[in-house]
Amino acid sequence: MTTENTSNEIQIIRLYDASVKAVWDAWTDPNKAAKWWGPRGFTITTHSKDLCVGGHWRYTMHGPDGVDYPNHTKYFEVEPLRRLVYDHGGNDTQPPMFRVRVNFTDINGKTRMDMTMILPSPEAASETKKFIKKAGGNATWDRLAEFLKKESSDNEIFVINRTFDAPIDLMFEMWTDPQKLSKWLAPTGASMDFIRADIRPGGESFYCMTAPGDRKLYGRTHYIEIQKPARVIYTQQFTDKDGGISRHPLAPTWPETMRTTVTFIEESSRQTRVTVVWEIHGKCTNEELHTFVDGRTSMTGGWTGSFDKLEETLEVIS
Repeated sequence: MTTENTSNEIQIIRLYDASVKAVWDAWTDPNKAAKWWGPRGFTITTHSKDLCVGGHWRYTMHGPDGVDYPNHTKYFEVEPLRRLVYDHGGNDTQPPMFRVRVNFTDINGKTRMDMTMILPSPEAASETKKFIKKAGGNATWDRLAEFLKKESSDNEIFVINRTFDAPIDLMFEMWTDPQKLSKWLAPTGASMDFIRADIRPGGESFYCMTAPGDRKLYGRTHYIEIQKPARVIYTQQFTDKDGGISRHPLAPTWPETMRTTVTFIEESSRQTRVTVVWEIHGKCTNEELHTFVDGRTSMTGGWTGSFDKLEETLEVIS
């Protein structure tokens, strides 16, 4: 979730399927943090870290464009397995951008991460939210979910979240009503038409996506679970125009079958957070696995484009 708790605060809440210790270690061990900290495409190098009150974490973020971003974090509160408070975004030549307060709470073996960024003013909070969205900063917390899954089960997944200004029942309809779903699911620049649509547990849908240049991609979806209004689970395959299993013409080593889990969480009467988890379903080759793992940045771009279209569609409906 990314909402304003007060006018100058930005709050992010995530529930991770991992113990508090696992999440705490991912945050505080620099070797583990290096595997997920920052937007997609970024890497970090830790120069020193002293995790204690008054201690410092000095590191450099390396952008995918080759630009380096020195960071100097100072800790004000360190309660192991419970809480961190620190300044973020400062370095030797500029002051911190904001104060961060993050709490870790056990919820039946899972971990609730409740993070608040405290800005100097409402205007600064608004500008920071825009900057985070443009820079893909929210993907940091999706990368953490992927890292924790890999640590616990050695499984590779892709995760993306977004909060929409729409009630949960409407959001559920946007994923389960074929007419609504076809308006936004296709990537930016593409359109989608259902040839057959049977969106129910055990049902299958067959669709065509038309990309720029009139290139047509066909696919079928098999629905495993539909639990209103909380969850939709389905598998998906590329097909030929007759429905036979095929591969994406531009990605022949993409896994044959993907499993998608979509969960909906009501954050207020008018806001719903959507979480998409994508994973390989069934057997795959090492090459297909590497194609999936290496494609997370492009997957983020694809889903981001679809989510942007979903926001536009919701504005029309509203």
